[in-house]
Amino acid sequence: MAFTAKDVMALREKTGAGVMDCKKALTDADGDMAKAADLLRERGIAKADKKASRIAAEGIVSCYIDGKVGVLVELNCESDFVAKNPKFAAIAEEVAKVIVKDNPADVEALLACVCSEGTVEEYLKSNIAVIGEKIAVRRFVRYESEGFLASYIHLGGKLGVMLDMAGEATDAAKETAHDVTLQIAFTKPAYLTKDEVSAETLEKEKAVLKQQAMNEGKPEAIAEKMVMGRIKKFYDENCLLEQAFIKDDSKKIGDLVKSAGTAITKFAFFVMGEGLEKKSEDLNEEVAKQVAAMKA
Repeated sequence: MAFTAKDVMALREKTGAGVMDCKKALTDADGDMAKAADLLRERGIAKADKKASRIAAEGIVSCYIDGKVGVLVELNCESDFVAKNPKFAAIAEEVAKVIVKDNPADVEALLACVCSEGTVEEYLKSNIAVIGEKIAVRRFVRYESEGFLASYIHLGGKLGVMLDMAGEATDAAKETAHDVTLQIAFTKPAYLTKDEVSAETLEKEKAVLKQQAMNEGKPEAIAEKMVMGRIKKFYDENCLLEQAFIKDDSKKIGDLVKSAGTAITKFAFFVMGEGLEKKSEDLNEEVAKQVAAMKA
């Protein structure tokens, strides 16, 4: 399978490895991006697989909580200028209120829901006409809690966290919930507990870690034993309840919430624009298009 320079740069962005290392990995993997990423990890060049940190799309992540019902929503636009406009934040809140009220199954169903100005789709179109940029609801999650909800929005909407906590909202529980939202924003865990890690994911991780150890010169038997220790580290880094508390690394998050007399039911976090790419053009292309448009 052939690959392009764009593929090399995408792999570099994803893994943090050098250009030549990425190119060699793609060559060895016959252009398979996932396999190339694993090869880089096995060779000790890349860290554990993480989603690319570079955020391309513009917009905000917003959270709206009404009693025991809360919504985390990502609303996208085309420019950072619009994303920072208070009007845009108000649009996100209006959309979130509709989600709280109507509980739509997905974005398509949401667009058909009725808000203060017709359907949500009509509401967005009317604001597109005013703002002059495309506005789109990308995704959302809605929680109905039997306990209480907590949230955290970072850097004006670049990242958002919503947390569903069990039990009574005591001062200690609320303080702990706030600390946990900060923890999630900082560490970005993929799972709540070890039990949520699929067997497939675990086996793949073990295979990569074993090969990594063997590439370090360890015999296969030793490498297999090393894998168990490294799998524990995988859990410690990726499972929220197993993580060390960022404010006191002598405590695990699981112990922290237990000592506060509460428990975490579930959590969600969105990184604004994660996985999206902003259309880019070099200066010559942009000027050429403007000239062509003037001649048309």
